[in-house]
Amino acid sequence: MSELVDLRSDTVTRPTPAMREAMMAAPLGDDVLGDDPTVRLLEERFAALLRKEAACFVPSGAMANQTSIRAHTEPGDEIIAHEESHIVQYEGGGPAALSGCLVRFLHGARGQFTAEDVLGAIRARNDHFPVTKLVVVENTQNRGGGAVWPLAVLERISAASREKGLRLHLDGARLWNAHIASGVAMSRYGALFDTVACCFSKGLGAPVGSAVAGDVPTIARVRRFRKQFGGGMRQSGLLAAAALYAMDHHVTRLAEDHANARRLGEGLSAIPGLALCEDQRTHGVETNLVFFDIAAGVAFDAAALCERLLAKGVYMLPTRARRVRAVTHLDVSRAGIERAIGVVREVVAAG
Repeated sequence: MSELVDLRSDTVTRPTPAMREAMMAAPLGDDVLGDDPTVRLLEERFAALLRKEAACFVPSGAMANQTSIRAHTEPGDEIIAHEESHIVQYEGGGPAALSGCLVRFLHGARGQFTAEDVLGAIRARNDHFPVTKLVVVENTQNRGGGAVWPLAVLERISAASREKGLRLHLDGARLWNAHIASGVAMSRYGALFDTVACCFSKGLGAPVGSAVAGDVPTIARVRRFRKQFGGGMRQSGLLAAAALYAMDHHVTRLAEDHANARRLGEGLSAIPGLALCEDQRTHGVETNLVFFDIAAGVAFDAAALCERLLAKGVYMLPTRARRVRAVTHLDVSRAGIERAIGVVREVVAAG
């Protein structure tokens, strides 16, 4: 049977045999009671990586973001974020439902904005208005084509926000990818934000888990809201061990995923009727996400294309009527990428 090529997301990765061994060998306790030694080790190491005082292990990236938002805000506050950000598009209305906050949308290519955009969105202090409290940045930016934020832009946003008394949260679910693609240290990114959330279950290949790092008082609030939102875990050292293994063994190899994504983008671009999304045509495929558009002359849309690919063992996801996303990861080899290109070419030609 031909190799199954699952490019729906880097969340579909499965633990490697060595990661499973590390999980089984992990010493365990009760994390809600604060005595799981493997979770505590993970939190210490993650905080040190970002050069923060403390960290909290949580079940998911959405919970990492939402507990951070709740820790920084009070009901009636307003958050500044890009309209395409994960907290807006993929977290079930969490800012409104869980924190009682509005989101002030910013615009910009590749899901990015500027310090001037932030300054222009801050509300005047007036009883009629919500209080502008928090700026959220997503790096890499998923719907921006896996775009990596230029460090200089982040530095200006951080300085301008802090000058105005705003807090800053970094949704760094794929910050590991930004680090590998840019060469910027994780701690350099961390220094620009009050809280940083990173995911272990995407490119790093752990089965479950994210973490939030910040100062001690803020992480104490994150931990409280983790419990309130139902995210307290017990013998979660099993999961923390996978995250620790991933931090030690799966970060530098992200460069392979980036190379595979570039090859995928090249191969898809050569197929008549397909083209990379505008952001990636302009800036290239920077990390492990590839977005491509189906020309109007092709007889089927994105959903139909994905259905036809699925029947041939290649999985991708439609994100718009005529746009498809493919994500490279450690479970897809270069041979799998070549197979995916061939199957897409075959299906488009048949259509």
